[in-house]
Amino acid sequence: MRKSTVFFLCLGIQAILLLAAWSHSAYERTHNTGGLTERADMVKTLELTDLCLFTEARYTRHLSQADRHSPFQDHPLSFEHFPSGSLVGPPAVVRGR
Repeated sequence: MRKSTVFFLCLGIQAILLLAAWSHSAYERTHNTGGLTERADMVKTLELTDLCLFTEARYTRHLSQADRHSPFQDHPLSFEHFPSGSLVGPPAVVRGR
């Protein structure tokens, strides 16, 4: 078997798996809308905080609860210590929205 045949066979299998993942997510999105509204009501009732996205720094754990100066707690011109700080943009208040 030629290497190009193996490559295109693997590429075809991966394309089928990607299509299966997309179709599964579309199926789950249309059939689980009741569960999402149920969870949203539970979050409102229990007054839960935001999701903890990153575990590194306190200002990236809960984005809605961080103050503006916490990334610069060591020095105002210090570099970002954690990579998750570069993945999260500034809040809408700072951007002027």
